[in-house]
This record gives sequence, structure tokens and C-alpha cells, in this order.
Amino acid sequence: ELQHFQTFVKNHLPFDVVIDGLNIANIAPKGNQSRILLDVVSFLANRNMRLLVLGRKHMLGGTRSWNKGHMAEIQKYADCFFTENISEDDPFLLYATIHSGSHCKFLSRDLMRDHKACLSDQNTRRLFFKWQRGHQLVLSRYNPGKRMKFEIIPKYDTIVQTSSDTWHIPYDEEGVERCSYEVPRKWLCLRKHN
Repeated sequence: ELQHFQTFVKNHLPFDVVIDGLNIANIAPKGNQSRILLDVVSFLANRNMRLLVLGRKHMLGGTRSWNKGHMAEIQKYADCFFTENISEDDPFLLYATIHSGSHCKFLSRDLMRDHKACLSDQNTRRLFFKWQRGHQLVLSRYNPGKRMKFEIIPKYDTIVQTSSDTWHIPYDEEGVERCSYEVPRKWLCLRKHN
């Protein structure tokens, strides 16, 4: 399956956005999953983005949650790859995003904590976090028939910023955890006095 996917990606590159289909389809607690995914895919496709939707084969089955007509429409708007139902799809998502180049983003609400935890050392985890922060689109609000909202990817790095005599250090209150796509709300600004 992995080799088939690698060939698929190689033959279809580059993508502007790689979409975690199941993750996005489950953004609303109620609603037709295929309709939600179709809404998001058509929204992005209408902005001239080249899309890859990753999903699992059960999404093609034609059920109450997964309408065959919706899935056919999605495949008109985007390239699609459907893994086996037991496959872990996040590695496919990361692979396609990285191989599409530095402009490519991925759309998922998944924080990728399991993948970060598997990385060998703190520096590699920090590098992954930094890459993730610059490439992950998050659909933060979806109302059927209304506007959807995506979190904006900051154009600046939300880690310590330095110049010759100043430091800007982001921080959070004790016990507060942020997601990779969230920008720190507080910055400590220090300047060296001569």
C-alpha cells in the first residue's frame, strides 16, 4: 500500500493542500460526513488550489454517512487516495505534504502528538513542531451553508526571536497548553542595556 501511494504521489505532484478526509468530515457532531468533506473540498478547489484528499476505503461504500454522489463530486475537485480501513493515514498525509514542497499545507485538526512522541530527540521534535506550525491548516469553524473559518498560519515564528540587543520570548501561564497552530498570547520583551 505504501509503495502504491508513493507512486501515486510521484505521478500527481505537486499539491497545494493535502486533506485528512476523515478528520475534516468529523468536524461537526451531527451531519452527513461526505457533505461536510464536499463543502470543504469545493471551497478550497474554488480558490484554485490543487488538492489531495486522503481517506479510507469505507468512505466509498455508499452509506448514510458517506453518500456516493458526494464522493464522486469530491473526486472531480481533487485527487483522492483511499487507504485500507485499518491503515493509519497520518504518515500518508505527512509524506504527501513534504513531497509536494515547502508551499504545501495539510488540513487536519489532528495535533500529531503520537508522531512527535516517536521522534528520537528533543531537537527533532522541536523541528517537527516548527514545520507543523508553518504548514498545518485548521478548520476551526464549520456551519453547513454558512462560512467556514480556517486558522491563519502565522508568517512569523512563534518561538524566541532575537536581534543584537533584544529578545522576544513567547510564554503561557503555568499549566496552559497550546496547539501547534495557536499563537502565544503573551510575549516577554527584553532589551540589553549598555
